[in-house]
Amino acid sequence: MSWRKEERRAERGYHHGNLKEALLQAALNLIAQKGAAGFTFADAARMAGVSPAAPYRHFRDRDELLSSIAQRGFEQFEALLTKAWDDGRPDTVTAFERVGRAYLAFAREEPAFYSAMFESGVPVDLNPTLMAASERAFAIIRAAAERLAALAPPGVPRPPAMMMALHIWSMSHGVASLFGRGDAARRKLPMSPEDLLEAEVLIYLRGLGFPTDRRPSVADDKPEEAPAGTSGPSSGPWGKPK
Repeated sequence: MSWRKEERRAERGYHHGNLKEALLQAALNLIAQKGAAGFTFADAARMAGVSPAAPYRHFRDRDELLSSIAQRGFEQFEALLTKAWDDGRPDTVTAFERVGRAYLAFAREEPAFYSAMFESGVPVDLNPTLMAASERAFAIIRAAAERLAALAPPGVPRPPAMMMALHIWSMSHGVASLFGRGDAARRKLPMSPEDLLEAEVLIYLRGLGFPTDRRPSVADDKPEEAPAGTSGPSSGPWGKPK
């Protein structure tokens, strides 16, 4: 759900006493304008049209307000990644590529949420609810990494899925932060953010020993067997190893 839609809903709700929602929306607006570190608790109160003391009815401080926004962002992020992954259908590589595009789309279309989630400096590990929301989102990346690791061609040691997940998450975040954002921080490149992320992932997989000399065209995740009467390793999802 777009934060702009939530803004309209919050405005209606606040007239009926929904102070918490109004403060969340005010903070989202400020993040979109100034970044996650560019406003104070008093600024959020002022934008919501309430006294500086009013936010304390719902939030201990600015960090708790940001944590609530980040949690909501991770919940939407998880839903988007889950839909993109679709339990690896129709095949792992295709589904994995969808996850990468969904990651970048979220950063581009929901920059305020993305900033609260990854750039606010809020300690995730000190908030169990926020931690759980972020771990559910990361679990989608890990599920994709586990399936990718299972496609390691013969003779190539299977890399730890957690290691792959962390590297892929880091690469996705780097591309999203630099080139996939929808705000003034976005950079220009002679290639799309999606193409850049794909290139980075392919280079990473090649370093692990995965063949990457051609795009996948398989209908399922089973490696192709060598033709009868021939020897050598079977091809993986990115082609035959050299």
